Amino acid sequence: MGIHGLAKLIADHAPSSIKEQDIKNYFGRKIAIDASMCIYQFLIAVRQDGNVLQNEDGETTSHLMGMFYRTIRMLEGGIKPVYVFDGKPPQLKSGELEKRGERRAEAEKLLAQAQEAGEQENIDKFSKRLVKVTKQHNEECKKLLTLMGVPYIEAPCEAEASCAALVKSGKVYATATEDMDGLTFGTTVLLRHLTASEAKKLPIQEFHFSRILQEMGVTHQQFIDLCILLGCDYCGTIKGIGPKRAIDLIKQHGSIEEILENIDPNKHPAPEDWLYKEARGLFLEPEVIDGTTVDLKWNEPDEDGLIQFMCAEKQFSEDRIRNGCKKIMKSRQGSTQGRLDTFFTVTGSISSKRKVGGKQKQKILNGHCLLCFQVLVLMQYCLAE
Repeated sequence: MGIHGLAKLIADHAPSSIKEQDIKNYFGRKIAIDASMCIYQFLIAVRQDGNVLQNEDGETTSHLMGMFYRTIRMLEGGIKPVYVFDGKPPQLKSGELEKRGERRAEAEKLLAQAQEAGEQENIDKFSKRLVKVTKQHNEECKKLLTLMGVPYIEAPCEAEASCAALVKSGKVYATATEDMDGLTFGTTVLLRHLTASEAKKLPIQEFHFSRILQEMGVTHQQFIDLCILLGCDYCGTIKGIGPKRAIDLIKQHGSIEEILENIDPNKHPAPEDWLYKEARGLFLEPEVIDGTTVDLKWNEPDEDGLIQFMCAEKQFSEDRIRNGCKKIMKSRQGSTQGRLDTFFTVTGSISSKRKVGGKQKQKILNGHCLLCFQVLVLMQYCLAE
């Protein structure tokens, strides 16, 4: 579920923290991707006549097709993806999981009614609500990624939290997910729509956490309290408090404790036995991988293994899988160039209060000219390649 209404709230109150980017702007970047969210997207989007793709044995293959081709698309763009899979959900999430089960049961009833009435639009809508990522989907995608030479990580708990840990440890540039709680877990950069279908033509949204805090005028802990008020996966919310009121209250009072002291409990009752402190603790100190010990490696694809798994076992076209392997190999040759902004480092800074003398000014100008010359040489080299 993520955080209710957070993306719109950020757009309204911290607009400069969001950038719209093209996928080509991430050339050379390592990006941690929320695997379960991706697989869910593939099961929803990769369909034929409204149904998930299946092989002749009736096995679902939408997730494999989506994972194979979207990953190749990223590799061709020079991105180095690392997929992070969910571990055991925290105990606090049990209430949310129970609600999801109830919603699925309701969707099953509505689907049966739509099928009986022959309402194709509603059949498609309620079929998608029944989509669930299973352990088998995860295991098959892990096998596929290994054969493609793409690394994956099994998080001890929530994938978004471990993605954030990888970003904060400097192992990757950003967290890619559709769930905004990646920001609540403290990822410095969050990307939305990175793995969306090309047909949708959605620009990638890049959120910068430090700018969000700065523009909103809140601390990380206050931002967490704001997210709890908006609605998260771990506890309920105060009745009658929407996004605008929530941010106003956080700015005015600074914490949920102070808000509870200053609002009318009859007009705005809090949930009974409200576990907001536990939810806050989970966001502040989640169970995550140790990002500093992770060794990420992107290897050559195992073409024979891919043919065996995707063609012999899952009945994909051999020509298409071999063509995909060629694209992966070609992308590996191109990705060795690296990003331009990692080639040169300009060291030292000049205080605006300090006047620069003639010799020093000339030195700086010479340095800038040399840097420009190096960039031009590099560009000519890349064009020649």
